[in-house]
Amino acid sequence: MPEIIFQGPDGRLEGRFHPQKSDQAPIAIVLQPDPRFGGTMNQKVVYNLHYSFYKLGFSVLRFNFRGVGRSQGEFDEGVGELSDAAAALDYLQLVKPNFRHCWVAGFGFGAWIGMQLLMRRPEVTGFVSVAPPANQYDFTFLAPCPTSGLIINGGADRVVPPASVDDLVEKLHEQKGITITHETVEGASHFFEPGMDQMIGTVEDYVKRRLTESTR
Repeated sequence: MPEIIFQGPDGRLEGRFHPQKSDQAPIAIVLQPDPRFGGTMNQKVVYNLHYSFYKLGFSVLRFNFRGVGRSQGEFDEGVGELSDAAAALDYLQLVKPNFRHCWVAGFGFGAWIGMQLLMRRPEVTGFVSVAPPANQYDFTFLAPCPTSGLIINGGADRVVPPASVDDLVEKLHEQKGITITHETVEGASHFFEPGMDQMIGTVEDYVKRRLTESTR
């Protein structure tokens, strides 16, 4: 997979870009978990999500937030990381301008950043939010959530208690015009060990269905 360096708002950002041959292929960015706890773009959930989107026909970009790996800058409590995500989406749209669909996926901290990004970017048509840290961060900015998506978490997650995700989903279900699909992988930990294959399979089935529906 090609290693890339692209310009972010606070210096260069390191990424991995896996393009499709078709210029009209859908695009997706995949966002890493919290760098303060060792999160990088090579974390297993992020890596597997990346390849799943590629397998489904997306041109996919994952990258390290500022201060992680070879990315320049320092951790910025989510503010700068949101700007990094916007820069990544800008880059992806620059090299693949004829995309038909645009998705954002994130794990943990990256899910929180991804949900903020889709509020600011109307071109985003779908999202996958894995273990969104609803017990740690405020998600009230999703008022209303502009697009349908999948929220998935582990039933035995001790980092993000399932009850907090249930509460978030319940609030989003009250909104009209979108459909929030919620799946829980029973027995899975925060890192989906066990449960990785089931989680990835659920994500792939969901994205496939959404793409099929969009072509009808």
